[in-house]
Amino acid sequence: MTEITEHDATLPPAVRAFVLHWGDMGSQWGVNRSVAQIHALLYLSERPLNADEIGEKLGIARSNISNSLKELVGWRLVRRVPVMGDRRDHFEAEVDLWQMLTRIAEGRKQREIDPAVAALELCRAEAQGDPRIGKVARGRIEAMYDFVKTMEKWHDEMIQVSPSRLLMLIKMGRKVLALIPGGKTKD
Repeated sequence: MTEITEHDATLPPAVRAFVLHWGDMGSQWGVNRSVAQIHALLYLSERPLNADEIGEKLGIARSNISNSLKELVGWRLVRRVPVMGDRRDHFEAEVDLWQMLTRIAEGRKQREIDPAVAALELCRAEAQGDPRIGKVARGRIEAMYDFVKTMEKWHDEMIQVSPSRLLMLIKMGRKVLALIPGGKTKD
């Protein structure tokens, strides 16, 4: 057995459903299903768990658990914690949703956006000096570069906003558009 199944009776139904759903969402986002399921289990756990307990609850192979925990620790979504009287490593998840979101955003930016910016900068420089590149292609490379740089700047600005202020901004939703000239929407 490599992952939790619908019929696994070791977890309460709501926890099992959450873990399964988080695993499915993770795989849709490009995260290994086992990594996402372990994260979900630790997120819901009331106490730190060791690898054996994780394996028992999820039916995941020990080697898979070890690799998954390394990945989660690398993302700073899970941390090792000492447990009195037990020499084994125990793990707990970050439970602050804003911290979790921030760490995921920072990690994805480093792994996905930063390399894209570097590649676009190279393409842009090469296109500017190559007479074989047409005006349309050069313009589209420039537009893509400008867009990605704008999104990168927005990310860097938003990551600095306090969670309470960011939540206020999010809750305002499209009402923010009324503050921008020409920003009214159709209702």
